[in-house]
Amino acid sequence: MTSKIIVSQYISLDGVIQDPVGMENSGLGDWTGPFTRGPHGDRFKHAELFSVSAVLLGRTTYDGFAAVWPQVKDEEGFADRINAMPKFVASNSLSDAAWNNTTVLSGDVVAKVRALKETLDGDILIYGSAGLVHSLMPAGLIDQYNLMVYPTVLGRGTRLFPQEYSLGQLVFIDALPFNDGIVHLRYAV
Repeated sequence: MTSKIIVSQYISLDGVIQDPVGMENSGLGDWTGPFTRGPHGDRFKHAELFSVSAVLLGRTTYDGFAAVWPQVKDEEGFADRINAMPKFVASNSLSDAAWNNTTVLSGDVVAKVRALKETLDGDILIYGSAGLVHSLMPAGLIDQYNLMVYPTVLGRGTRLFPQEYSLGQLVFIDALPFNDGIVHLRYAV
């Protein structure tokens, strides 16, 4: 059975993928980030992580997560889950992955992710990692997008879908509104 690759991404209305929460210091405008995921969004993110077998990250996202998650303790078990589960980081510059249960995928990342999909038992979740997502899109390796859409326009920044990507390839699955104006959208490819 082939695993699915699911991209989980925060996105603004204009398609910019930088996390809209905390963007007040980004230089992208004066929006001060009053939106959080709230309890509904937190429950969704918890369920999302527990529904997959592994996490796939780009180097920048890996560095940020590895600096924080190993020290986090929570009553909901999110930290325990992400710390214990298999993690794969796409990087040609990382030689030693110190975060528990992490494997570095170097060289031809597209080929390595394709092989991972064929051999891993269960689905794979990509958090963030725009460069990684952009390299996997043209290879047809993304199966689903989970987008938490924030009701704001950032105006500039990295977009999830490059201009040359055809959005006609996406099939709407469902939508889930959260109590603070964020909407979770799921699309299959």
